[in-house]
Parts: sequence; C-alpha cells; structure tokens
Amino acid sequence: MKTTARILIAAAFALTVSIAAAQNAPPPSEAAKPILEGLRGLRKLSDTDRVGATRHLALAIRNLPAGSEKVTLANILASLSTEGDFGRDTLQAVTDTLADAVNETPAPQEKGMPAEPYLELAQLNRYEHMKVHLKAADYDAALVQVDAVDKIRASADFTLTDIQGNSWTLSSLKGKVVIVNFWATWCPPCRKEMPDLNAFAAQFKDQGLVILAISDEDMATVKPFIDKAGYTYPILLDPSRKINTLYHIDGIPKSFIYNREGKLVAQSIDMRTKGQFLEMLKLAGIQ
Repeated sequence: MKTTARILIAAAFALTVSIAAAQNAPPPSEAAKPILEGLRGLRKLSDTDRVGATRHLALAIRNLPAGSEKVTLANILASLSTEGDFGRDTLQAVTDTLADAVNETPAPQEKGMPAEPYLELAQLNRYEHMKVHLKAADYDAALVQVDAVDKIRASADFTLTDIQGNSWTLSSLKGKVVIVNFWATWCPPCRKEMPDLNAFAAQFKDQGLVILAISDEDMATVKPFIDKAGYTYPILLDPSRKINTLYHIDGIPKSFIYNREGKLVAQSIDMRTKGQFLEMLKLAGIQ
C-alpha cells in the first residue's frame, strides 16, 4: 500500500498534479508554497547542501500555524530525510518537527489504523534511533504495528527467480550473510545506492555476502536497466508483489540484513550510504 506521504512526494516530484489535488485538499497556503518548492528541490542538492536545506525546512515548517497542512509537510520532510546520512542532529530536528506538528493537530486514523505520521515517527524511533517526544495512543499503536511487522520480516522466507533464470531461496542461504534489498528502476534513491551494493558484492564475496535485490517490475523493464549499468549481483523479479507484500513494503528502497544463522540483524527504511551499509554489515559479522 502506498502511504499518503509517498503519494504526495511522487506528486511533488512529477509536477504533473499538485500536492493539493493528490489528497483532495485546499491549495497550499502562501506560507507553504516556498516550503513545497524546497521539498521538491532537495534531491537535486549535494549531500552537504542538503543538510542545511533540510534544517531550514524543518524550522520553516515548525513556524507554520498548527493544522493538517503543517502535519503533511512535516511528514514529507521526514520521509525525504532518511534518504542517506545527513547527520543525526538534522534527523532529530526533522523528527521533532513532525512530533510537534502531530501533537498540535492529531492525525485521524486511516481504516482503524494509526495515520501515516505516527507510523513515520515509529519507524524513525525503531530504525533511526531518534527520540520521539510524543505521548499519544496512536503513536504507541504505531510502535506495536512496526514491531509486529518486524517479527514477520525476521521469519520471512521466499523463493524467486533472477533475471538470469536462477532460483534463489532465502532459507537455503544460511551460512551466508544476506542483504535483501527492495528497489525499482524508477526510484532515484534506489539508483543512488546500487553502485555501493555492487561494490560490496565483489568486496565481501569471500566473506560470504550475498545480495538479493528484488524489483516488482517485469523482465522487459529491469534487464535492460541492469545490463546497461553493469551490476552483477542477483536481481530477482516479484511482479506479483507477493514478496513485497510479505515484507510489508510501502516505500523503497528498503534493505534487510540477515546474519549467517539467518537472523535479521539490521534493516533500513530508506536509502543507505556506503558508510551506513558498512555499519549494518558489521552487525552481521562482515568487516
């Protein structure tokens, strides 16, 4: 299921429909318009410049009047701020902005489940180890939901075929360290981390590292992209989204690292830098 934040981000970047139209909301306020432009431009910046821009946007959103618009903008910024490593202080500022916005204007439940902002905060807490200063039943429920999904991922197993026709079963790879990476050709953060994954596959092959990259696209889309890029680690196809659904994938890229005993030891909710991946791999015994 695509979350509201992911739909809004896609709308902002595509520029084919307005963010307001994407959620049937009123047009953005005058104060929100420069913030939206800043959000649209974040991925065009260098990582260094993005740190300052993210901090500026967090402060600008914090200064908006309370309301659903503020919550939406804070949630989009949080979703974008996990695309790499922009510093823990920066991510904490973004987390605080979202928590404050939701505290001012609680987000309504969606089909009896905690709304997207609470789930975003729960993931920031669990996977990015951010402090979330928020006392709310929906946030507590989101933490329970995130923990329940983690248990499913920890015990997950699957068999998929790669673009070369080889079959891969996760449970048969015990004794190896495995990265299960969900990605797509259209996803800029996915494309950004793929050269590092390709380098790791070669660098740590002798230590037993196996990377299984799963796309929900078809062969005709994926194979030309991979052939052109020259990536050599296994690219698995899941066009029915059976495995995406098993892992509760609602946004990409996402990566899950299993150690040699098949235990899930690390995971990411978004793009990881080379340094971040290396820290995750250490938890699985690869140095």
